[in-house]
Amino acid sequence: MIDGVKVIKLNTYEDDRGYLVEIIRKAQGETDPHAVAHQFGQVYMVGDPVRGIIRAFHKHNELWDWFFIAHGSAKFVLKDDRKDSPTYGEMMTIIGSARNPRLIVVPPGVYHGWMSLEDDTILISIASHTYNRENPDEVRIPPDSFGDVWTVKGR
Repeated sequence: MIDGVKVIKLNTYEDDRGYLVEIIRKAQGETDPHAVAHQFGQVYMVGDPVRGIIRAFHKHNELWDWFFIAHGSAKFVLKDDRKDSPTYGEMMTIIGSARNPRLIVVPPGVYHGWMSLEDDTILISIASHTYNRENPDEVRIPPDSFGDVWTVKGR
């Protein structure tokens, strides 16, 4: 696991009316698994109409990202690019889906991207800062920068 990255199982409440999933909330103490001691900037939604769409790679210098799959599924690939991190250079893959609701927390300095695994995948992202078009906090690199990480391999 890359230092600072969290994969948080989300609370789901279900009854005869349907279900409710808690995506993010203010931390209820230091041991709260949802503890995110960062400011809130904006929430946005990304829709991929067909599976196989790749949105990668980028990292931020200051911004934290929280990702939640609201519909469908996606493969996330992350690489730690923080030279002072104990996990510098490490990569990890996370499969996220609406069927297993989790929040993926990505700290600054970690390259990240995702590929939709199903048609009509919808991702909700919460960012610690608002997007600044004149001075965006992002470093972008091509999706093949870390080799063939997107192919779904038979098992």
